[in-house]
Amino acid sequence: MAKKPNAAFMKPMQPSDSLAAIVGDKAIPRTEVTKRVWAYIKKNGLQDKKNKRNINADDKLKVVFGGKGTVNMFEMTKLVNKHLK
Repeated sequence: MAKKPNAAFMKPMQPSDSLAAIVGDKAIPRTEVTKRVWAYIKKNGLQDKKNKRNINADDKLKVVFGGKGTVNMFEMTKLVNKHLK
């Protein structure tokens, strides 16, 4: 029996203005938001070299992370979700 994908994850969400600076301003599913945030982190070398679970925010990400300079992966997901409607 095929597992049905979770509709909540696939529902397009509208990113806030500060998140849109990273993922674009079109409504996209949560899964795509996470993918794009990671692509941004990797492109800009923001993953901590010593502790790969931590992300060191640049100016754009700091706004999304509520002003925090460093967050871990789990915290990041929670903070990014606050910027989705």
